Amino acid sequence: MTSISSSSSAVTPSDLAISGLASGWDWQSLVSQLVQVQRAPETLLENQQSKIATQQTALSSIQTALQTLQSDATTLSSRSFFDSVTATSSDTSLATVTAAEGTAPGTYSFEVTQLATAAALQGRPQATSLSPTDDVSALTLSSAPFATPVRAGTFTVDGQQITIATSDTLQSVFDQISKATDGDVTAAYSAKDDTITLSSSSPIVLGSATDTSNFLQVAKLSNNGTGTVASSGKLGSVDVGEAMTQSNLAEPINDGGKGQGAFEINGVTINYSASADSINDVINSINQSAAGVVAAYDPVNNQFTLTDKTTGDVGISVQDVTGNFLAATGLATTGPKSATLVRGKNLLYTINNSVPLSSQTNTIAEDTSGVAGLSVTPLAKGDFTVTVAPDTSTIASAITKFVTDYNSAQSTIDAQTATTTDSSGNVTPGPLTGDQVAEDLNTHLLNLAASTVSGLSGTVASLNDLGFASNGQNDSLSTTDTTGLDSALNNNLAGVAALFSNPANGLAVQFNSLLNNTIGANGTLVNEQSTLTSESKGMTTQISNIETQVQAYQTQLTNEFIAMETAEEKTNQEQAYLASAFKSS
Repeated sequence: MTSISSSSSAVTPSDLAISGLASGWDWQSLVSQLVQVQRAPETLLENQQSKIATQQTALSSIQTALQTLQSDATTLSSRSFFDSVTATSSDTSLATVTAAEGTAPGTYSFEVTQLATAAALQGRPQATSLSPTDDVSALTLSSAPFATPVRAGTFTVDGQQITIATSDTLQSVFDQISKATDGDVTAAYSAKDDTITLSSSSPIVLGSATDTSNFLQVAKLSNNGTGTVASSGKLGSVDVGEAMTQSNLAEPINDGGKGQGAFEINGVTINYSASADSINDVINSINQSAAGVVAAYDPVNNQFTLTDKTTGDVGISVQDVTGNFLAATGLATTGPKSATLVRGKNLLYTINNSVPLSSQTNTIAEDTSGVAGLSVTPLAKGDFTVTVAPDTSTIASAITKFVTDYNSAQSTIDAQTATTTDSSGNVTPGPLTGDQVAEDLNTHLLNLAASTVSGLSGTVASLNDLGFASNGQNDSLSTTDTTGLDSALNNNLAGVAALFSNPANGLAVQFNSLLNNTIGANGTLVNEQSTLTSESKGMTTQISNIETQVQAYQTQLTNEFIAMETAEEKTNQEQAYLASAFKSS
């Protein structure tokens, strides 16, 4: 018997996965429909998850509104908040003022007779000079320690032009002046005064519009209408940027020979190396230290200074430890050429015609004035008054904000729990319609806002007494009429404070308690959100498990239909073979 063999066009198993290739039946559509039926529980769970997500969004919006309300309640539950005061100065050009909570209200009259200033230690003048002697025949312009370098070019004396180069000595410049003026003008340098003097028998005229050198300006020489013109200030200048050994100080700085110089300012040690550090380096070290002073070099007066960072009549103590930095810069306080202490001044004032009072700073605080919580900063000498009064404006704003945010919270709850009806009468529930937690919260907030606080004396015992009455239409309170609030704050501030902050049953205290129980760590709203989250996670697990079963079911059906297609294909091949065999016989 001849065997049945597949032809070159035989169908493969993968081809049989194509629906109806052998059978002519679209069984994949059937499988798809059967699988969708199996997924029906998934769809139900997904719809439930979508509803939970909407509920969580709604709960989150309520929680946000309640957090704002609780912040307001926390402010109003503090008794000290109602001690808020304002302080105003009768003349803001003379003083600025602030007052802390609890400052006693009243009017305070101030008379300031002296402002505080800082003490300063002024080093001896002429820390250096152009030359140690009157002889400047070897002092070139380029090396002369002028505050500003001399520029080569021309300058004019009595109409005669003198041309100089920076390589010229100062004496050669003097000689050129004399030569150009036929001896009428002579020049000389005084090491004692560190100045240049021009002399003539007639008035000297200096400069012209065509001068190109700055020699006259650097030498501080200018016309005075006489025959004697001297430098208007000392000419030598310290080079604070170079190493101290090259700084041109009249007394060279040394560090003890080991690069470990040291001195003290107000007990704080400053270290330096004369060969490695510049004077600027040391100035920066002083200013960045805890010595409490600002160091500086004044090139105009050729002088170093130490100025207190704070004001007041206090001293500045200095001492060379190793080396002579303070002595060389003229800041030492011992010896024949010691520095001069310019004493600082204390602030002097009176309050309500009191005995004279003082402060080391330009701030009058309670430790010197005796007025607790009041701070006054005088800006100039003079008389002014400071008025301290309850800050009813801030308090009123806080109370109004509390009521406004209460209305907002209730409006948010209403929006999430309300049902809507369209024109056809179809009713659509809100995300939280029927939610017991949200509906109970609405009721609790409303009852508390409308309640009368027990145990209070006086006429203020509820929000209604302040003018915040129910509008009769919804859960909100009216905020349009503030006359009741203003009147209560101006005439019965203590009663308003008790209404909100009484520690036993103040309204803000009760709101805080309610809100803690609602949105606190174990609050009802938080717990409901947690429960919904757990439910949604559980549904996700269920959906995953169902989908696993559906996928297995789909695979099973597909395999069964492929087996059917395979059998059908084999039958078709056998029938074709038999038909061919009978035909050939």
